Amino acid sequence: MTADVTVVVATRNRRDQLLEVLPRHPGPVIVVDNGSADGTPTAVARAFPEVRVVPLGSNLGAGAARNVGVALARTPYVAFADDDSYWAPGALGRAAEILATHPGSGLLTGEVLVGREARVDPISTEMARAPLGTAPGAPGPSVLGFLACAVVLRRAAFDAVGGFAPRLGTYGEEALLAMDLAAAGWQLAYVPELVVHHLPQPAGRDRRDRHRAEARNRVLTAALRCPPRVVRAVLAQTWRDPQRRRGLLDAAREVGWVIRARRRLPAAVEADLAVLEGTAPPRRAGGPATDPAAVVGAGRPPA
Repeated sequence: MTADVTVVVATRNRRDQLLEVLPRHPGPVIVVDNGSADGTPTAVARAFPEVRVVPLGSNLGAGAARNVGVALARTPYVAFADDDSYWAPGALGRAAEILATHPGSGLLTGEVLVGREARVDPISTEMARAPLGTAPGAPGPSVLGFLACAVVLRRAAFDAVGGFAPRLGTYGEEALLAMDLAAAGWQLAYVPELVVHHLPQPAGRDRRDRHRAEARNRVLTAALRCPPRVVRAVLAQTWRDPQRRRGLLDAAREVGWVIRARRRLPAAVEADLAVLEGTAPPRRAGGPATDPAAVVGAGRPPA
């Protein structure tokens, strides 16, 4: 069943890390390069001629790059990977089996193990607590967020909601897609038997720029889909954080298109958001609910 899953990797200026993990991807692979200056497209094409490489020529953002990869995929299911992550052996085949037998599931997210020591990512731990419970017929606990490197999705579902919003660029772009899939009636489930290894590098990208972009996208996502009380909470939280305040100002410059594109979520999805905010009780006994930023900002960008 691995042949039914295309792995789409969005990358930029991480040639060595990408070359390390690419041999671990089974089945068809599409690498979409966001204008790397380190020779990534040439290096990948030379080392892995079976991999399709798509050089974009400029940095369009991770979401837009993944959209390109999904558009080129010819399999019913697509998995995302970062340029420093890979799926455990057998995970993608198992994901294809689950999606084939659960037609209401649009997206599966797996357990993320971080580093060579394979520590469980805190986001995976939180998902396992299942504050939203498990929907009837779903393969695992319901979620309303994910890390992009840890999802396998139904290509038809992705296409139906328009994929990632290109205007959100990189960092925190996953939250809007999760909301739109749920609003369209697709199940999003956490399935811990689907394991992802994430090997973040000690020296990542500029953390200040990351925090700024993450804050911008958190505010924009809230303004695009969330009820006013959540928007107010996200605005207040962002303003209180000096590291992220500039992101709030960036978001304010884009209010025009946000107003035109704003669309309220169905009541059931808003109710799930309330559970995750902690303003409504969990669907079943679980761990502590998260705050509005964790809902609107999930998932977390790579280091």
